[in-house]
Amino acid sequence: MATLSLAVSPPSPTPFPSSAPPPLPSNLTIQCCSNNISSYNSAPHEQLHFPTNGKPSFQQSPFNTNSPLPPRPRRIILVRHGESEGNVDENVYTRVGDPKIALTQKGKAQAEECGIKIREMIEGNGAAEDWKLYFYVSPYKRTRQTLQHLGKCFERRRIAGVREEPRLREQDFGNFQDRERMRVEKALRMLYGRFFFRFPNGESAADVYDRITGFRETLKSDIDVGRFQPPGQRSEDINLVIVSHGVTLRVFLMRWYKWTVEQYERLHNFGNAGMVVMEKGYGGRYSLLMHHSEEEMREFGLTEEMLIDQEWQKHARPGELNYGCPTLNSFFTHLGDDGCRT
Repeated sequence: MATLSLAVSPPSPTPFPSSAPPPLPSNLTIQCCSNNISSYNSAPHEQLHFPTNGKPSFQQSPFNTNSPLPPRPRRIILVRHGESEGNVDENVYTRVGDPKIALTQKGKAQAEECGIKIREMIEGNGAAEDWKLYFYVSPYKRTRQTLQHLGKCFERRRIAGVREEPRLREQDFGNFQDRERMRVEKALRMLYGRFFFRFPNGESAADVYDRITGFRETLKSDIDVGRFQPPGQRSEDINLVIVSHGVTLRVFLMRWYKWTVEQYERLHNFGNAGMVVMEKGYGGRYSLLMHHSEEEMREFGLTEEMLIDQEWQKHARPGELNYGCPTLNSFFTHLGDDGCRT
């Protein structure tokens, strides 16, 4: 295919002796769990509402004076960097460190074209007048250049912010100085398996998975706290754009949708400056089928089971679990519908 100070206050004096805690209110009830899905989706002072237009929104409870939860971004757009010098001539890696590989002129033009496509997609799908973008970018030169050229398509008022995120860097392939050795290692990777093979002095895709897991938790936290827009300026049409690398973006999708190793190894790489769009569905979760066709996703490498799950993602709410996940059939092929051996 961007200083944090903490003020720690001393604890307040205990208002009652530690041996005699205050009595519980008589009307207090303690609930361990609930089958009500809203208990998973919202904080105690908020409720998730689904109007007739199918778009979820958070509303503040009259019993709390704090601000309501911010709107979830409408899209998470994954963009691979444009054509780099290393894509044209792998011998460049023997002279230039991977983080310093630059875009070609074609790659810069591809990035600008990608920016145009993103803008057309947003404006062509009923965008609010105040739509915005927030960017996460790998610190490598080719991804930073991709963002710079992609960003030419947007006015300053459209850009809510940007964060450079080292965990979005490319898989570390080790030392490229010995070109012939790298050819041998890449051939061994295909025999061993693309996910678990670790390059000497480098990483495996499984290592990338571990750091992407940490980034995913950061991203979820950013979504929950509304880092992308200050209170009072929160558009329902905020779009996140992650500018990164082929392996990293495929691993991100694998981690987000809980795909198996076998499913990951079926996926094809993004083209240079290519993008995959995770768009918020009717229930609030992100589905690839809100923007892409099934045929596009099959070409990308999704199986029928993965497509069935993406269809479920289109209608499910945050916090819901897909108990009928068809991946079950991949592990227990000997079972019939009644749970007996076939």
